[in-house]
Amino acid sequence: QKYVSGEDRRIAPSVAKLYCTEMAGKVADLAVQVHGGSGYMRGVAVERIYRDIRLLRLYEGTSEIQRLIIGGGLVREAKKAL
Repeated sequence: QKYVSGEDRRIAPSVAKLYCTEMAGKVADLAVQVHGGSGYMRGVAVERIYRDIRLLRLYEGTSEIQRLIIGGGLVREAKKAL
């Protein structure tokens, strides 16, 4: 339906990926803070989660790329509305 109407279908997935990876990163950062120095030690679950979440921010485009996609899409939609 969005394709037929000409709406940019890249914005919603980029918003979802950006929000989810940023929130997961904040949660992982807080978990490391709660565990203190042991949160950085290898073999601790929090350390592994912290590293894995960091990689999520890079898969399928970094957070900065997602912001560019969102911004570009919004500008295109605004131009169409004029």
